[in-house]
Amino acid sequence: MSTETTTPATDPGAVLDDITAMLRELLDEQGLDDVEITREATFHGDLELESIDLVTLSAALREHYGDRVNFAEFVAELELDEIIGLTVGQLVDHVVDELRAA
Repeated sequence: MSTETTTPATDPGAVLDDITAMLRELLDEQGLDDVEITREATFHGDLELESIDLVTLSAALREHYGDRVNFAEFVAELELDEIIGLTVGQLVDHVVDELRAA
């Protein structure tokens, strides 16, 4: 039996899977179920998410990860052009960093 202390929640691949599932649910509700979600996909341009969708995503992240991940605070620290260009990968990296710091 291994005593390795790797937590799946801090694995970038697992976090990407979690966020992809959250995004897939949002996109399915909008009839955009054929959109490809990758680390490079931008929320605004590629996924066509609006600010209300980001609020919904923020709630889903909080529900899944608890108070350890605060998406609203993360976005508040970005400039407008950074928010527009925000990628799924950047969010994954932020979530992983926050979970490791917790």
